[in-house]
Amino acid sequence: MNAPADLVKVVSTAPDEVMGYRAYTLGSFSFRRDEYFAHISWNTRDGRPLSHTMDIGNFLRALMRDCAWGFFYGGVNFDAVFGTFNHYKSVDMYAGSYNGTMKAAGVDLLENFPTEQIKATFEAMLDDWTNAGFDPFAAPQETGTPYGRKNGNSHAAITRARELATRCVGLKGDLNLRTDERGAPVNRAFADVPQDHPELYPEPGFENEVHAFNLFAFLSRSQVTWNPSFTSVVKYSYMCPTTEEHILPILHANDRVEWFFQMCDEIHWDCADKNTGKPLARVIMKAGDMAAMPAYCRHQGYSPKRSMLLVWENGSPNLVYEIQKGESPEVPVQF
Repeated sequence: MNAPADLVKVVSTAPDEVMGYRAYTLGSFSFRRDEYFAHISWNTRDGRPLSHTMDIGNFLRALMRDCAWGFFYGGVNFDAVFGTFNHYKSVDMYAGSYNGTMKAAGVDLLENFPTEQIKATFEAMLDDWTNAGFDPFAAPQETGTPYGRKNGNSHAAITRARELATRCVGLKGDLNLRTDERGAPVNRAFADVPQDHPELYPEPGFENEVHAFNLFAFLSRSQVTWNPSFTSVVKYSYMCPTTEEHILPILHANDRVEWFFQMCDEIHWDCADKNTGKPLARVIMKAGDMAAMPAYCRHQGYSPKRSMLLVWENGSPNLVYEIQKGESPEVPVQF
């Protein structure tokens, strides 16, 4: 279902006189928040009004990643009911469409929006609903509360700009210094991570072509959680390490195979069918373990303490369509 053509701007109400927050409308969906919850409303396919409620902290953490990741690969399920699915030029927003029970009952709704339209709405909602002192990208122990009535804003936290390297991090010509060289502090959970640099002995004349940096030290200074960074790009092969703590705020529904390498500590994963939510597997990854999430699953991770995870992505823009046509497999390997 396509959104009406006249819905080309963010539609919001005046701030609520008591709570202070704006309410938002996009297509047939309405959004409002109070001190503790985000409330999503829509009409079912047969015209009945329906609503869904989420803890506002969980909602804002999921909303932050959907905005920052540009709606990511495939599905970003905020929970078992609400989420988005990326078609790369447009985005589906849905309630219940990937929930087997709600789908069977006919109480789901899915609408498609131009990417810029849903992006503008989500970013406006994230900005208005995030109070001063709360950082949706931070671990719960490292930030304030998302709860309560309207209280200022957290612009700096929700508008972090990606630091883009022009060459390998730290190599001559890269416009960004290493995190240690610009004074970024080591995270409290990684105080024991060695900060020494690799020793290099390039042949004369190759000093500007041979380089290495301490990835563990680099990641030990990360200020955010569950936010993959690109540290190696070779054609469509993307190495995306990240630091994880507490719970992945979304259930990621793959549209391609995704590889995980656990670099330290551990993460517990719940895996389910991406179309229905039916449980498929429970995976516990410890340091040195590698696993792959098939293109037919959704997954959510739980990291008991801050850990380091390397995510390996195939970023080919054609891969999702090859999988849909059966030209590429949904699984990483066939035995």
